[in-house]
Amino acid sequence: MNFLRAVQIFTDLNDPDLLRIEGMGERKKYSEGSVILREGDPGTAMFFLMTGKVKVVGTDDEGGEVILAIFGAGDFFGEMAILDGHTRSATVVTLMDSELFILNQKDVLQLLREYPAIALSLLKEFAVRLRKANTQIKGLSLKDAAVKVAGVIQRLAEESGFFTKGGVEITELPAQQDMAGLAGTSRETISRILQMFVEQGYIALQGKTLFINDYQKFKNMYF
Repeated sequence: MNFLRAVQIFTDLNDPDLLRIEGMGERKKYSEGSVILREGDPGTAMFFLMTGKVKVVGTDDEGGEVILAIFGAGDFFGEMAILDGHTRSATVVTLMDSELFILNQKDVLQLLREYPAIALSLLKEFAVRLRKANTQIKGLSLKDAAVKVAGVIQRLAEESGFFTKGGVEITELPAQQDMAGLAGTSRETISRILQMFVEQGYIALQGKTLFINDYQKFKNMYF
């Protein structure tokens, strides 16, 4: 039940309600690189990340991979196809070993009818994701590779960074290929731009951890 408390749309529910929801679904473990659902599949379930991390990917006009989002523990996905009755709009792949809680379509719709607080929280999450999508679309339309990469770093900072004394620490930085998917560019470009940011003193890299030395200065330079 504790993992459900971390899910934004369930935060207003009490213990009995959370226990009831836990009893409706099932838990399933996926190894790294597993495809949880594919674009075009029917939408029969909604997924909640208990542990691990996944990427949501689509394809561009040339058949290349474009990463639409990266989700971690406490996040959810698969709700769109349940609500509109259409097929899946994207593919979801695990970035590491992950455990998910799965609710079928019938139970999700029942919960939305019975708990207005869940429906309202879901609408708020839709608004947040729409804003992020708009920001990503604007970034993809820019020709300057540095701005694209800076936009990805800013997005990661605001979604999962730790803010301290004007700087930001991003742990578990996505692989450069995945960052390339987010930026709509190549892995080689990601590597080149990251190195440029390091040389300019904007960021520091240590393994999978990225430090933004002065977050406000970084934002002012590229946005």
